[in-house]
Amino acid sequence: MFELSSKLFNTLGYIIAIAFFFTRFKSAKYIFSREKQTKKDIFVLSIFFSSLAILGTYIGIDYKGAIANTRNIGVVVGGMLAGPEVAIISGLIAGAHRIAFTSISAFTAIPCAIATVFGGYITSHLFKKATKSNRSLLGFLGGVLVENLSMFLILVLGSDKDLAIDIVKNLYLPMIFINGVGVAVIIIITDEILEEKEKEAGNQAKLALEIANKTLPFFRKGESLNDVCKIVLDALLAQVVVITDKENLIASASVSKEFEITHGKIQSEATKKVLKQGEVLIFDKDSEKTDFNYTHKGIRSCIIAPLFQDEHVSGTLKIYFNNEEHITARKKYLAIGLSQLISTQLEISKIENLKTMARDAELKALQNQINPHFLFNALHTTASFVRFNPTRAREIIIDLSTYLRYNLENTTKVVPLEKELEQVKAYINIEKARFHNRFDIVYDIDTNLNDITIPSLTIQPLVENSIKHGILKQRESGVVKISIKKIEDVCKISIEDNGIGISPDIIENIEKKIENNIGLKNVHNRLKLMYGRGLDIKRLEKGTHISFTI
Repeated sequence: MFELSSKLFNTLGYIIAIAFFFTRFKSAKYIFSREKQTKKDIFVLSIFFSSLAILGTYIGIDYKGAIANTRNIGVVVGGMLAGPEVAIISGLIAGAHRIAFTSISAFTAIPCAIATVFGGYITSHLFKKATKSNRSLLGFLGGVLVENLSMFLILVLGSDKDLAIDIVKNLYLPMIFINGVGVAVIIIITDEILEEKEKEAGNQAKLALEIANKTLPFFRKGESLNDVCKIVLDALLAQVVVITDKENLIASASVSKEFEITHGKIQSEATKKVLKQGEVLIFDKDSEKTDFNYTHKGIRSCIIAPLFQDEHVSGTLKIYFNNEEHITARKKYLAIGLSQLISTQLEISKIENLKTMARDAELKALQNQINPHFLFNALHTTASFVRFNPTRAREIIIDLSTYLRYNLENTTKVVPLEKELEQVKAYINIEKARFHNRFDIVYDIDTNLNDITIPSLTIQPLVENSIKHGILKQRESGVVKISIKKIEDVCKISIEDNGIGISPDIIENIEKKIENNIGLKNVHNRLKLMYGRGLDIKRLEKGTHISFTI
């Protein structure tokens, strides 16, 4: 029995080696990695595993008219790895072969053939209960069950009972062990190989995230989609990447000049089909038609995926490769993921552009509300000085021109702090002339703030609010303090006065529509639009403190 077991181990080694090399082939790995196997896949796998079972018969060891063999390993492994159809087909083919060639140990031909055929059905049921964690254990159980059935049928159907008992007595343990362990070992080895699929899927997810990270800045800046195509091209090792809208090729990238595409109207019928149906199209070596004219230059496969905006097809992403392999499910899903990523990024970019346009329009409208608010009073003050103090009138006119020029020239979102302060000082000089020095100004400004930029027309309205609604509404004169401090990466700007103090209603209703303090409201809204946070307003024991940070 020891010698028999040793020879069986040798035959098992052959079967394991063949199964190992088969699963290492790219074509086999592609078949196993498919989400759903095609009829062609089932046919190929059935032929392979039934051939493996038949080989197990031929390389078996003769023992008194019986064969110590590994035939059932092919059937059970095929079923556990490839599904019920492969199990049943492999069992039928291997069983039929065992009956047809009765010259090979005719005594056990029929019992072994029946056991092999039923082994296919047994395995098909075990497959339905199999998971990744228990598949090798169920495979071992399947191998043991089929061999037990084979031994039982030899005892029942064997014409020579003494011979049947002798065969079962000497072959039972070696056959049970070799077939059970053989099935489990091959399944474990195959699972290890196929785990590379999951690692590759993880790498694909990582790749998609890297592509997203690299392309996002280009969408944010609204720059050319050619840069996006180049990133996808390099990441996927493709030959050509093209993005189209519904009518034209709008962006592309290629590995060399011979693959460069002239942008223009879409000519490809396949692309038009994707635009119409919104479904992915794949062209590879088995496709009857192609979507490219580069076959002579090395292009062999292509994926066309739709791009969506507002749930409607808005364009396509086309990726060309130079390999002749099938487009795998992983590559297909990566292309779909990239098309969804690009669609989302385009949608976000579109929304951001619309928001920016709306925000800029609102900011301009808010700025324009401030200019007329001040102009009438400044002109009235100037007129009053013309008669009795022309020199002071000229100074006021210069300050007014400085103020107005600033408002006309600085409609951008941010300006240098120095420019903003020039406008504030011009305003203060005009107001001091008008109210005959009813207030003083204290500046507490850090040095080396040349790199600070702030939204235009933000400080002056706050100073105006302190003067008009704080200082001038009390009998005595007052002080307005302008403080600008840089704290790490934050610039804090605050305006504080010792006037009558702001009304609590204004603080509570600053987010709502208010008729008074329009300058205060405008600044608050503009800061919120640009930075998401407006003014911080506090009523002091005497006066008001208003601040914001940049």
